[in-house]
Amino acid sequence: MYQLIGAPVSLYTGKVRCYLQFKGIGFEEVLATPQVFKELIIPRTGVRYIPVLVTPDDQVIQDSTEIIDHLEQRFPDRPVYPTGPCQRLVALLLEVYGDEWLVNPAMLYRWKIEENREFAIQEFGRTRLPDASAAEQYAAGQEASSPFAGALPRLGITEHSRAAIEQSYLALLDELNTHFSSYAYLLGDRPCIGDFGLIGPLYAHLYRDPASGRLMQERAPQVARWVERMINPEAASHDGDFLPDDQVPDTLLPIINRMFDEQVPVLLETARQLKEWVEANPDAEDIPRAIGTLRYRVGDMEEERLVFPYNLWMWQRAHDFYSDLNAEKLRATASVLSSSQVGALSTPLPVRVQREANTLKIGAVHRVD
Repeated sequence: MYQLIGAPVSLYTGKVRCYLQFKGIGFEEVLATPQVFKELIIPRTGVRYIPVLVTPDDQVIQDSTEIIDHLEQRFPDRPVYPTGPCQRLVALLLEVYGDEWLVNPAMLYRWKIEENREFAIQEFGRTRLPDASAAEQYAAGQEASSPFAGALPRLGITEHSRAAIEQSYLALLDELNTHFSSYAYLLGDRPCIGDFGLIGPLYAHLYRDPASGRLMQERAPQVARWVERMINPEAASHDGDFLPDDQVPDTLLPIINRMFDEQVPVLLETARQLKEWVEANPDAEDIPRAIGTLRYRVGDMEEERLVFPYNLWMWQRAHDFYSDLNAEKLRATASVLSSSQVGALSTPLPVRVQREANTLKIGAVHRVD
């Protein structure tokens, strides 16, 4: 049996758990206690991140996307990657959006709303000391959660940016609520990789944390029903398929537009800064988790955040898929993308980002004039 090592409070654990349940893959969930970190996670992965999947043949895989891709090869029935060019591109884009951008409202609502913060501290404590008293768990939770709560400024989540992030999230809830009023999942009656990208933040933080959970239930009840279908496949039919003829619902276009307006400029600037960093560090092989700062925009608000090259590894998946399409398939995607969005996806990546042994590495470097 597979082992999923993670925690209920963890965004990316939620993503993998939903995938395993959807595919009907038998697994045991193991809490990532300090002992598990010391004895398994750190020595077997070299990093301190969850989730981690231990396979029946004792392979250890870290990173939610790599876990899903590994399992898709072994469990090909009901694939989560559509075959049509439009649907597959949208699925890949929305995975990047959920994984790497919806972290912002997820972290803001968890750590800037006192009710959510108290709940999260207790959850961290239960993970760290599952058999301890409530008081001991709370003290442990304060210590364990401190790095996460302290990460907000690095993500550009400040009092200055708070209102804009909240407004964008509420608008996204409205857009998703409209979509899920007509469709069970993003692309029809089967969840795609984009659904699993969105479920991490929308479940583990924004549905499960009490204050933001009430907000979702009241403002966007169809989004809450989608979350419930994703986390409890026994209560919903997962035997459906993607929409026929490579259809992408018009109700997804506002969400794609929001991604390209807010997140994609950050990705393109990250690519530019990574090129400069590689040129300034010609002997480097490993890429740090952060390499500088950039200005990002949500609506009329601008704020500073760190530059995270890992985002480019995720962006490469959609970028590479789009770049490999033939002329006929590129024309098909015109029904989904605006000319400016085509331009962003067509912008060459000057530096490739690779993951080897759970470390970011410099791949091929291309001259981009």
